[in-house]
Amino acid sequence: MSKPTVAIVGRPNVGKSTIFNRIVGERISIVEDVPGVTRDRIYSSAEWLSYQFNIIDTGGIEIEGGQDQIVVQMREQAELAIAEADVIIFMVEAKTGITAADQEVSKILFKSKKPVVLAVNKVDNLKAMDDIYEFYSLGFGEPFPISGAHGTGLGDLLDEAAKHFPNEGEEEYDEDVIRISLIGRPNVGKSSLINALLGEERVIVSPVAGTTRDAIDTPLQRDGQRFVLIDTAGMRKRGKVYEKTEKYSVLRALKAIERSDVVLVTINGEEGIIEQDKKIAGYAHEAGRGIIIVVNKWDAVEKDERTMNEFVKEIRDQFRFLDYAPILFVSAQTKQRVHTLLPKVKDVADQHALRIPTHVLNDIIVDAVSMTPPPTDKGKRLKINYGTQVSVKPPTFILFVNDPELMHFSYERYIQNRIRAAFPFEGTPLRIFVRQKSDGR
Repeated sequence: MSKPTVAIVGRPNVGKSTIFNRIVGERISIVEDVPGVTRDRIYSSAEWLSYQFNIIDTGGIEIEGGQDQIVVQMREQAELAIAEADVIIFMVEAKTGITAADQEVSKILFKSKKPVVLAVNKVDNLKAMDDIYEFYSLGFGEPFPISGAHGTGLGDLLDEAAKHFPNEGEEEYDEDVIRISLIGRPNVGKSSLINALLGEERVIVSPVAGTTRDAIDTPLQRDGQRFVLIDTAGMRKRGKVYEKTEKYSVLRALKAIERSDVVLVTINGEEGIIEQDKKIAGYAHEAGRGIIIVVNKWDAVEKDERTMNEFVKEIRDQFRFLDYAPILFVSAQTKQRVHTLLPKVKDVADQHALRIPTHVLNDIIVDAVSMTPPPTDKGKRLKINYGTQVSVKPPTFILFVNDPELMHFSYERYIQNRIRAAFPFEGTPLRIFVRQKSDGR
């Protein structure tokens, strides 16, 4: 199921980013130190008690223009929250009281019919508590006093926000249904590819509403295998906010990624690779989804016998963290090679769910260690006692060793490559965790 999303909205200088960082904590840092995996500061994951949720910091959105653009900025931030969030934290400031900008935001939020929790920031002492009562007049119920500087009041605020999280329901699709999302920056041809896939299969099914807000799920079937195409949330919805900047494509892609088994990272073959492509692909990699890199609009590219190989080389260089992902060159416009997409999706989904028997895994590890023994560190040598696969989607392994600190990243990568040599795991990332061997074994 998709995690609920919380958006922090408010006029400038009320401390939105400070509160965002307080809630997110260390999760805002880069997860993997690999080229191309970057984090956009306006969107992250967070936890509170037993709840996991996404959080948007609208204070991190860069809007061009001077002070005369404040009202426009507030409207765009509120529109973003309305479109993306399950719960909105409306942040105001105790010392300045209610401003015209606050009232402008409150009008928009009222119309949204979304749950709104009112947070009054910069309540840094007991005296400041007297300043919160006027905010009742905004009409959002009890104002929650918080302090970004001291980190106080956040627990009560998040408790209230969590009351409005959607109830978790059962997964809406059977286990044998492969869920596919197409992600990428605007104008790479995601919608055209979806239409081409549906046309190719001649199975036009009435779209059904997905569990993610503004998403359109379209079932289709090929050779007895059922698929669901998860259109990037709101892809067919017009909105000035999303036309204004490519940054929002990241926000929308994340919701689709969460619900997918296999992600088609779509690139515009005419324009080539830009940083935004790597950012969006990085989220899919970190989420552990099956990944296929799809170069669309290949028919429009002037090419000779070297063009495709050169493009593959550039992709491998720019997307080093996706060295396991297959690359397909297609054209939604001419239907060129579109028929290869679903069979490859099926192959990647099978690899994503593949489980290696424990004895086979340990044979691979023994052979790997025999071929290239672990290096020593200060006279100590790493010893891998045994390994086991603990989960799939993505395939995840635990290696039990004598001392986890002796496992160098390069040797862990070597073990991973040896596993891939025996079982390709095409299109799926692998997760390896190193643990101290217990005395009992």
